[in-house]
Amino acid sequence: MEELSKVTETPVEPAPLLERRVRQRQSTASVLKSKLKKSVTCSAPRVRSTLTGFFPVVRWLPKYKLREYIWGDVMSGIIVGIILVPQAIAYCLLAGVEPIYGLYTSFYANIIYFLMGTSRHVSVGIFSLMSLMVGQVVDREVFLAGFDLDDDSTSPLGMDNDTLTNLTVHTVELMGVQCSKECYAISIAAALTLLAGVYQIMMAVFRLGFVSVYLSAPMLDGFATGASFTILTVQAKYLLGLKIPRHQGYGTVVVTWINIFANIQNTNFCDLITSAICILVLVTGKEIQERYKDRLKIPLPTELVVVAGATLASHFGELNSRYSSSVSGHIPTGFIPPQVPAVSLMPRVALDAIPLAVISFAFTVSLSEMFAKKNGYTVRPNQEMLAIGLCNIIPSFFHCFTTSAALAKTMVKDSTGCQTQVSSLISALVVLLVLLFFAPFFYALQKCVLACIIIVSLRGALRKFKDVPAKWRDSKSDAIVWLVSMSATALISVELGLLIGVVFSMSCIIFKTQNPKVSLLGQAGDADLYEDSEEYTNLTPPPRVHIFRFQAPLYYANKDSFLKSLYKAVGVEPFLELTKRRKAEKKAKEMSVKQAKANGEKHGELSAGLIQRALAFHTIVLDCSAMPFTDSTGMATFKGLIKEYKEIGVSVLFACCNTSIIDTLQKGQLFGKKDKDMSSLLFHTVHAAVLHANRANAADKRSDESMA
Repeated sequence: MEELSKVTETPVEPAPLLERRVRQRQSTASVLKSKLKKSVTCSAPRVRSTLTGFFPVVRWLPKYKLREYIWGDVMSGIIVGIILVPQAIAYCLLAGVEPIYGLYTSFYANIIYFLMGTSRHVSVGIFSLMSLMVGQVVDREVFLAGFDLDDDSTSPLGMDNDTLTNLTVHTVELMGVQCSKECYAISIAAALTLLAGVYQIMMAVFRLGFVSVYLSAPMLDGFATGASFTILTVQAKYLLGLKIPRHQGYGTVVVTWINIFANIQNTNFCDLITSAICILVLVTGKEIQERYKDRLKIPLPTELVVVAGATLASHFGELNSRYSSSVSGHIPTGFIPPQVPAVSLMPRVALDAIPLAVISFAFTVSLSEMFAKKNGYTVRPNQEMLAIGLCNIIPSFFHCFTTSAALAKTMVKDSTGCQTQVSSLISALVVLLVLLFFAPFFYALQKCVLACIIIVSLRGALRKFKDVPAKWRDSKSDAIVWLVSMSATALISVELGLLIGVVFSMSCIIFKTQNPKVSLLGQAGDADLYEDSEEYTNLTPPPRVHIFRFQAPLYYANKDSFLKSLYKAVGVEPFLELTKRRKAEKKAKEMSVKQAKANGEKHGELSAGLIQRALAFHTIVLDCSAMPFTDSTGMATFKGLIKEYKEIGVSVLFACCNTSIIDTLQKGQLFGKKDKDMSSLLFHTVHAAVLHANRANAADKRSDESMA
């Protein structure tokens, strides 16, 4: 009682009144009308702004500082181009198409991104994950079309006329033309790429870039690691020279390794020895590069050295004819005339293009923003989506497959002094030289060498397994998301792994909002500061007032969790308390009747002690500072709480509500008609709510005493 009197006798200054601004909201029709008028307005400044916005190169190229930028751009462009050529050829093994198409893809993607990209450092082109996802679709459709998936089947591009006349080649009719396996494979890849690009353009037009926020960093990391394990598994047969068709369906990793061990006796020792030597050289080069990266001004062109050496060894050693070693085959020079992607194939791959579009965009934007932040400039995510969309749409007419930003080549560009996207133009020129002059020299290049390049490039992703203990210590939920995404991608399939990763990641967030941290607050001394009593020491709970904090939004999915945690925290559930009182009242009435009969009276008096049980508190203050929003269900929950606790003599007050919650409560008339009870229910601070509760309780007691 002394504490209560101390609180009630403390002079209280009235809290400053905050008056909400009156905002004039425009009607939907007027907003649409103004936007339409703005969009159709044509003027010279608007045309100039649209042009420079759509083609950022028009804005920055005239300001290009030749002496300051040219050396870094040329060096990084040449180095990335040298790395790009062997990777472009190698990743075609993943995509299930001929090596020439990888060179086409790298050439066109670099030029288009040079014109349309807003990042100065991102390298767009062939990416191992995109190639794997394309290859799975290509192999599935090629298999369904009746073609043999034997990887060593000789390409018609490499056959002479005598061989062709003596060989019956399976073909299908596509757009009125007989199409061989290689033709059908690139037709599938081009149709898939066109659809992925169209999806990305649609996402840009309708401002759907927010979709990428649902791809959390742990989920993307686990997805990339699982896909890397799948890529390693798919390429393992080339290291051993085994002729095993790629598995169609779920469980590629498990089934492929079973097939490898079942056919291990058929290992081609020439390919095995070549693979061992190439992996040793590549790993050694990478380790030297990492250890002495501060001293080395440019990255070591290890891939190019391995490709050149292996090609010469294969050619002069006649490894294909002597030891049946699988080789890349003929790679023609020049360009193939453009062709419209097969419309008839698009319905078959329409769903497959969706994850390609989302993953391609997500990696491109995340890399763009990461390197922009590192180097002190900004990028436009929506323009990046347009750029990567057109990097897929336009090249699809030139026999290319899906592209994305690639982390490894982007890091090389950044570390070798890249200043602008002129470096991408230089890289495209390097690829052009190979396309025009040097492509045929790769005829004798063994496929196991290409597989070695792919596998060694996965070292960074596979090293993520070492980070799992650290992830677990930092955040158990993030570590679980990583493990689930990685396992689903590696053990089931890439597409389902992505879906499972997204769903599981979002489920973890929903679970957190379903079971958030709740706490009762205490006061820090005589200050107006209130904090969690479990987390801080020397806090005193206000007398007969419970302050409850719910650290999550209150909406339809966690309404029950909110009520259960509140009842448990304050120790009183209104319905049960009311039931106890009614039972006590009934029992007291029965006892009074018995007592009256014993005394020969008609009526007895009820025992007040049996009817009403004094509660340890008279007010609950809901601290809404950690509650970002609520919906109509949450508002109805608040209404129910006020009504139920009022029936047992407990008041419910609200403190620290943001304007979003206040608007929702006002629309639901929680404060009565015209918000007449707003000043007695809603407070800007917890302290103001506590003081009001104690004053109101003291006033009620005085009123009861005067009536008595």
